Amino acid sequence: MEKPLADISLPGVALFKKGKVRDVYDLGDQLLIVATDRISAFDHVLPSLIPDKGKVLTQLSAFWFGMMALVCPNHFLTGDVGEFPANLRKQRRLLEKRSMLVRKTSVVPVECVVRGYLAGSGWKEYRATGKVCGIKLPKGLAESDQIAEPIFTPSTKAEVGHDENISFGEMEKRIGADLARKIRKISLELYRKALLHALNKGIIIADTKFEFGLVGGDLVLVDEIFTPDSSRFWPLETYAPGRGQASLDKQFVRDYLESAAWDKASPPPPLPDAIVRQTAERYLDIYKRLTGRDEL
Repeated sequence: MEKPLADISLPGVALFKKGKVRDVYDLGDQLLIVATDRISAFDHVLPSLIPDKGKVLTQLSAFWFGMMALVCPNHFLTGDVGEFPANLRKQRRLLEKRSMLVRKTSVVPVECVVRGYLAGSGWKEYRATGKVCGIKLPKGLAESDQIAEPIFTPSTKAEVGHDENISFGEMEKRIGADLARKIRKISLELYRKALLHALNKGIIIADTKFEFGLVGGDLVLVDEIFTPDSSRFWPLETYAPGRGQASLDKQFVRDYLESAAWDKASPPPPLPDAIVRQTAERYLDIYKRLTGRDEL
């Protein structure tokens, strides 16, 4: 296992955007996305790094982009550093397995969340109101219950601070009714197809989120897809409604931070070595299970 990567420097390449986890570079009509080993939670970038996390995010996204291409085109071009521009090929050691060349798109400013099971903030809202993001659900559901039909619950895409849930009607107002309906339809199709694949691998995808962009008016899937940063993964063998579930995703870190004496406003504490190690193990485990590959 290589030393975890916190930051990367690419001399002569313009930085397009520095995110919580990814650094994005501008190559004209293309972008280079580099996934570091940073991890964020509760709108903070933590001081600890998770070994190989960026490689898992990149390789798992590439796997899903390939599988889902018939459902929706995506921005992925290549993850093979040998196909990158010559100045980037010199950085092979840093970029290998954690970077991808993608098409530049006009990003749709909405987070597209699909929920198939009742968990997290959805469970909290259901207990209080009987609804999730304004969608009324049957009475008597328990924590972690499967929702009869997956629901689409959009939110704002905040550059800083919290994303905020919005109604589908509000989404239609913001981006147009036709585009909103198309995104909802495709998001649900993507989720259903991935859920079936994951169940065959012994994994439940409880919920997930997507981002979309436009290229010449065509809808394109962007960013990441079905990763442990963007999805809630539960092992099927231990699944039991009526309680919280064991997780193979970032929820493991959130749960630790919830138990720590941290107010979520001050700088976050470093993660204990055991939490770092177990998080890395979970990320690698979900990658291996979903892809059927033995290593990154």
